[in-house]
Amino acid sequence: MGLIQREIERAGIPTIGVTIVRDYTARVRPPRSVFLKWPFGHPLGEPGNVLQQRAVLFEAFRALYAIAQPGTIVDLPFRWRRENYGDYRPPSPQELAPRKNQTGGS
Repeated sequence: MGLIQREIERAGIPTIGVTIVRDYTARVRPPRSVFLKWPFGHPLGEPGNVLQQRAVLFEAFRALYAIAQPGTIVDLPFRWRRENYGDYRPPSPQELAPRKNQTGGS
């Protein structure tokens, strides 16, 4: 996945990876990643658990804008089947807005 991310980034499109294998991701060094200590085959969460999957995606988008150092892996705090996603508060629109230096500034 890291190779694909780097090629997409080379075209000027920022990327974020979602990984459940931290050691492998650290070796590949994709531009940006979030890590979840979850079972194989479920990087976004349990099938049909919309609130859980939405929370993972929001946190991945938050990391997309927050990570400034290439190769950074952010450990997400979610625990498999032990979270109440009804209490999850998504990032504000300001947190998901691109920083000026990411868009060339204006």
